[in-house]
Amino acid sequence: MLLSLDISTTCTGYCIFNNDGMLLESNAIVLNKIKDFFEKVKKVENTLNNLVEKYDISSVAIEESLQSFRPGLSSAKTLFTLSKFNGIIQFLCYNYGIKIYKYNVNTARKLTGIKIDRKKEKSTKDQVVEQVLKLNSDIFLPTKILKSGPRKGKEVYENYSYDIADAYVVGKAYCIENIK
Repeated sequence: MLLSLDISTTCTGYCIFNNDGMLLESNAIVLNKIKDFFEKVKKVENTLNNLVEKYDISSVAIEESLQSFRPGLSSAKTLFTLSKFNGIIQFLCYNYGIKIYKYNVNTARKLTGIKIDRKKEKSTKDQVVEQVLKLNSDIFLPTKILKSGPRKGKEVYENYSYDIADAYVVGKAYCIENIK
């Protein structure tokens, strides 16, 4: 079985695929309310323990952490923290004897046929979710109804739905490359 992860210190999305490449489970480990770095690690570790007990996981596909700066996005401190967190989670997987496969986000999207139109008004995240739902309409991507503001009453995806979708893309890329 395959565990795919989109690792972040605010939310880690995950998916479980069987040996035929079918999605069995998708969810997220929400970490944004936890302030302590090592408590975040502990929460992910606890979830990994549960998943390893429930499934016979032999491989993990992980989205590579960002390697360079992009204007208006992550600071050096943020990139360092994310990279450190990513490395610790990979080490936890390694300790379970799980083989680790890393995917660049653009490579994973290309393998799964996801195309981002930079000219569209929709964000990249929304385009990914839209295309993931076309690939698998059964994936768990939670929504919420906005309670205030100019979009009051509108249904939108929970923030962690995007992490689940990214984990799906990485997992599906692995399946495309490795399951014949």
